[in-house]
Amino acid sequence: MSRKNRSPEENARRAKIRELLQMANIDSMDDIAIGLDLDGRKDVLGMWVGENESAKFWATVLKGLRNRGVEDIFIACTDNLTGFDTAIYAVFPETEIQNCMIHQLRNSSKYVSYKDLKALMSDLKAVYAAVDEQAALDALETFAQNWDNKYHKILKSWRENWANLSTYFKYPQEVRRLIYTTNTIEGFNRRLRKVTKSKSVFPTDDSLLKMLYLAMMDITKKWTGRRQDWSRIHAQLSIYFAERMPDQHLLRRNVKGI
Repeated sequence: MSRKNRSPEENARRAKIRELLQMANIDSMDDIAIGLDLDGRKDVLGMWVGENESAKFWATVLKGLRNRGVEDIFIACTDNLTGFDTAIYAVFPETEIQNCMIHQLRNSSKYVSYKDLKALMSDLKAVYAAVDEQAALDALETFAQNWDNKYHKILKSWRENWANLSTYFKYPQEVRRLIYTTNTIEGFNRRLRKVTKSKSVFPTDDSLLKMLYLAMMDITKKWTGRRQDWSRIHAQLSIYFAERMPDQHLLRRNVKGI
């Protein structure tokens, strides 16, 4: 069928397949939610393809999660997603947000001269590895004195995003390790790539979606146990979120995520 003779329905179908093929290569499927419930077990809450990330897009995603049974989200770790703050405060208003520290560091080092990189990253380590927020702010001020003239955009990014970068300083080390990065999602994406990279042609959009679904099921069926340090983490969360923690006998039925 020539391009000029295609019907609008055929053009729409082909556009959808192109979108799904991109999704199969995991280049555009950045919107994945993985949750950890109050029993210490993780699961994939959903995968989405959004052409334009915005507060409206994220509000739709979050409302969908709530309608499917997610009652509360204590802490959400994200990659500084556009519009996410506005959306989650509208749907889950008590949620705390922690931007992924690994992504922040990657973005900070992206355009740094090689000869400056080691010293600059050492100064940033003093910020993100600080014992508390005040010590981190002091280290950030030292960073400003050393690097602001040469790398002003880096300092500007840290200061503009500080509210969501500094959330984890209020928690003990076990909780910090749990929420400081979205590397769990990156690892999940790598597993999906191994499944989809060997096949680049799909006859229908359903065939691709089925393949992704089966790949997700194969990956998550190994997620049977809970975190080894979960008892300590749960005890700490019970202190910080005491008023929102459900009764003990309801934990196994809850889908409430971290």
